[in-house]
This record gives sequence, C-alpha cells and structure tokens, in this order.
Amino acid sequence: MILAKILILSPIVGFLINLILGKKLGKASGILGTVAVLISFICAIFMYQKVVSDGAYEVPFFTWMHISTLHIGFSLWVDELSSWMMLIITGIGTLIHLYSIGYMSHDKGIGRFFAYLNLFIFSMLMLVLGGNFIMLFVGWEGVGLCSYLLIGFWFKNVEYGHAARKAFIMNRIGDLGLLMGLFLCIQNFGTINFNEINSIAAGDLALKASGQLGLYQPYIYTAITLCLFIGAMGKSAQIPLYTWLPDAMAGPTPVSALIHAATMVTAGIYLVVRNAALFELAPFTLNTILVIGMATSILGAMIGLFQNDIKKVLAYSTVSQLGLMFVALGVGAYTSAMFHLTTHAFFKALLFLGAGSVIHAMSGEQDILRMGGLRNKIKLTHLTFAIGTLAIIGAPFMSGFFSKDEILEKLYNHSPVVWGFALASAAITIIYMVRVYTLTFWGKFRGSQEQESHLHESPSSMTLPLIILAIFSIFGGLFNLPHILGGGLSQKMAYWLSNINSLKVLPPHTSHLSHSTEIMLMLIATAVVLVLGSFAFLKFKKQTNDQLVKPRFGFSLWGEKKFYVDELYHNLVVKPMESMSDFCFYYVEHYFIQPIVFGSTRLFYGVGQLLRTAQNGNIEYYLAYIAVAVVIILTSILFVF
Repeated sequence: MILAKILILSPIVGFLINLILGKKLGKASGILGTVAVLISFICAIFMYQKVVSDGAYEVPFFTWMHISTLHIGFSLWVDELSSWMMLIITGIGTLIHLYSIGYMSHDKGIGRFFAYLNLFIFSMLMLVLGGNFIMLFVGWEGVGLCSYLLIGFWFKNVEYGHAARKAFIMNRIGDLGLLMGLFLCIQNFGTINFNEINSIAAGDLALKASGQLGLYQPYIYTAITLCLFIGAMGKSAQIPLYTWLPDAMAGPTPVSALIHAATMVTAGIYLVVRNAALFELAPFTLNTILVIGMATSILGAMIGLFQNDIKKVLAYSTVSQLGLMFVALGVGAYTSAMFHLTTHAFFKALLFLGAGSVIHAMSGEQDILRMGGLRNKIKLTHLTFAIGTLAIIGAPFMSGFFSKDEILEKLYNHSPVVWGFALASAAITIIYMVRVYTLTFWGKFRGSQEQESHLHESPSSMTLPLIILAIFSIFGGLFNLPHILGGGLSQKMAYWLSNINSLKVLPPHTSHLSHSTEIMLMLIATAVVLVLGSFAFLKFKKQTNDQLVKPRFGFSLWGEKKFYVDELYHNLVVKPMESMSDFCFYYVEHYFIQPIVFGSTRLFYGVGQLLRTAQNGNIEYYLAYIAVAVVIILTSILFVF
C-alpha cells in the first residue's frame, strides 16, 4: 500500500517543486523530475512482483462521494493490466525525462517543462490505476490538460498555440462521449466500479451464451460501448478525431515521444481492454471499432508516405499503428493489441528520440529533404534509428515482427479479407519508414554548409536512452513469443493479461490456426518486409536532389496535403461556427441581448432617480410622508367600514 502511495505522489511532488522553484533550480530541475519518475518506476517493479505473487489488490485512500446507493471511492486497483501499464509509463517515462535533460538544457523554461512532464506521468498513472470510471476520468482529463500545456510549451509561437488548442478541443469532443458512457453506467448498473461492472457483464455473458435473453439487453451495452469508444477515438487519434495528433509535433520532441509512445495515445486501447466484457456484449461496437481502426491505419500510412517533416512522418505512423491495435480489439484479440502497444512503446519512443537527436544535430532542421549522409556524422543515432526502423516495419525477429505478426494471425483467423487490408497497411509502413531512414542517413548531405559544420552526436544523457530503447526494440518480442517458436502461454504475456477481470470472464476462443498456416503467414509477412524494404531502400538511396524536390501531382499531391482533411474540417466545422459566432455577436448580441441588459439597467436607474427625490435625508420630509401616509390609511379605513 505504501508503495502505491509513493508511486502516485512522487511525480506530483516533483511537479510542485519544479513549478514553484523551477526558475531557481535551473538544469537541476531536470534531475529532480527524472528522479521523481525513477522512484515511481522502482515502486512499479515491486508492485508488479506483488501482483505476480499475491494477485490483484486494492489500495483505498478515502471515500470521495457517497450519494444514495452510489459509492465513489478514491482508490487504486492494481492488477495484471494496470501493473503492466505502470511499468511502461514509468519505465519509458524515466528514459524520456533523462533524454530531456540534454535536449532542453539550453531552454529558459526547463523547470516549467519538467513540471508539466511530471504532471503528465501522474495523470497517466491515475488513469490506469483508477478502480472506477471517475478515477479514470480524472486522469483522462489530466493528460488532456498536460498535452495542451506541453504541445503549446513554446507559446510565443502562434502556430504552436493553435496546435495546442486543436488538441484540447478535439479531445474534449471525445471526452464528452466518455462522460456519456459513464452516466449510462450509473443509470443502468448503479455503479462505476470496474470490478462490479465486469461482474454484471459476466452474468450477462453467461445468459447470452445460454440463449436466455431475459436480463441481457444488447442495446444498453451498444450505447455504453459506443460512447466509450468515442472517448477512445479522441485520445487515441482515430477517424474522425485524429488530426490533432500530427499537429502535436509543435511541442518539444520529448513531448512527442511521451505522448506517442507510453502515455496519452495508449489510453483509448487501455479503456477498451479494461472494459472488454462490455464490448464483447456489443458486437455492433466491435465491428465499428474494426472498420474505423482499419480505415485509420491505412489512411495514416498513406499520408505518412508523402510527408517530409521527420516528426510528421512518425506522427502519422503512430496514427496508423494505433489503428492496427484497434483492428485487433475489433476482432477480440485484446492481448495481441496490448502486446503491440508494448513493443510500439519501445520502438516509437526510440524513433522519436532518435528524430530529436537528428534535429539536435541539424540545429533544429526537421525536413528530411535537407538532410542525408548523416550515418557517418552521428553514428550512434544512426544505429539506434535503424534498429527502430527495423522494429516498426516488422523485420524478422525484431520486437515489431512478433507483435504485428500475432495481430495479422488473429485477423486471418477472423477473415482473410481483413488480414489483406492489414497487410497492405503494414506494406505501406515499410515504404515510408525506409524512405525516412534512407533520406535522413544515406546519400549526400543536402543541408547548408553551416548546418554541416555543426553536425555532432548528442550528449550521453540523450544517447543512453536511445541505447536502452534499442535493446528493448530488439528483444521486446520475447514477452510473448508465438507457439511455433516455443512461446508457452503459461509463462507469457497473453496468460498474464488474461487474468484481468474483464478478460477472464470472456468465453474461450476455440479456433486456432494450424502450425503450417502460421508459418505460411509468417513467411508472407517476412517476404513483404524483405522485398518492399529492399526496393524502397534502393529507390530512395538513388534519388537526386532534383527528383526529391520536384512538384507533386495527382495522388501524391493529395497525400502531401493530407487528403485535405484539415481543410474539409475547416470548411464544414470551423467556418460555420465562426459565421454563427459573428451572427450572434453582431445581431443577437447587439439587437436582442444588449437592449435587454442596458434597458433593464436604465429602467432601474430611472426608478432609483425617482426614489432619490424622496429619500433626500431631510427629517421634515420624512415626517410629512408619515403624516400623509397616516391620513391616507385612516381615510381608507373610514371609506371601507
């Protein structure tokens, strides 16, 4: 219990100290913020071991609200899922904090930056450790606030401020859905406690399996899960609420790594897995998740194929990979989605931090068309970025190979058509990731002479996290090896996660692919990686400057312009709202509200002026008023009686 309190309180203490004393601490604020998260990581390790030995447990703090039969406790629930998420959040969070010490060393707002990072970690821990929807919602809103503060960290830049506002507003749309789902749970279940809701869902799953539909009401679960999924769409950047995530690149690069790898965007996946029993009772919602996830995965990959900003490419890659995780959720492969979430956290953090190291060496340059030939200048960054690229494209025996292959296997078992679309998304991923790697590190340097003269490797505080993440990007697949490679589920991640309440009540999936089919699918995925990877590398390695900068036409132009989705939103949503606001201001405000407000004030002012003549402070006037009043009263009485 004491470990859980230290885990939660350590980042908030770091936040408060850096917020108050950050300017005085200077660079020491980075060390303080990193140590605060490191303490949480150490606590997370011991808490994980406790769950392994003793099982899930609750850490109560106090009763938050008690209204009639609704009890809302401020308590933490530590089980297989939350302890796994704790390790990812605090482990990768510590590395990103350490990296930020070097990356932000010359920034005047370094204390404020680490204060926001610590608050981000605290909010995400609240989200995954909360034992009920209210606790989750507090953390949910906390990471939304922190994303706004960090994306707009360099707030003097107007465009960065717009990006922060865009992220905040689009997340509020999703948050409304989550809030509606929360209210529906209270109305229909009388509780918001995850374990109690899962118990109710388990009973209805049993009724559904036996064909007794007396108490089982599918429309209730469909309404609740659709609302929850809307919340997940906002946080995890799914169509149509995905456009904020690429714009989130406005913040410092460590922020991009933190948001995209270990924290905010994983919240939607966590929400669905935590409430998997509810989603199993709503097949319509699962099909919706499948379709939206697949569309997002393909769209994100196609846009990433035509971007030149190194961080924007990785951002759309995150959108695509999250879509793939939701596809897995849509077919009920919850542990497969969590496995890919884990490996993605490793190699996506590595890629973003590697991109930050490139930008650091290039004196702030982010356009890959102005890079090239960096492999001999920043050798360690090149090596680690190459490992991250191999992991995300699913190169054989890298971490992404095992996690993506497992999802493809589950999709093939569900439908070969769905598997084909997912394989197409993976194929596009190979091309754009090899493109960004090749144009950045191979060929001749295409930047200015001044940039070339300043090329240098990043300091050790930045390269050490790259090395650690590269190791996990290589060996992360060992967490859940497939059957044919000796991965016994009794000791692997799938068995571990299947013990959480929302998954252990699900009916077992009896259909499994044969070993020959598994091998065939693995060979197909490997062949796609080798063929497309080699083709893309040779193609982009040979491209000249003239070929790179020539104008685009047709489909490639649409891809470069992100298929004009932002422009579509601006014309369909932003401009009508602005026009409506102008109408309300110039007409409703001027000709309706203002006359009422100012007219009422004039009326009361006039009445006051009349009363002022009577209430003048002279005693003789008051005596005269009394005498007149007495005469009127007596006359009235005599007249009546």
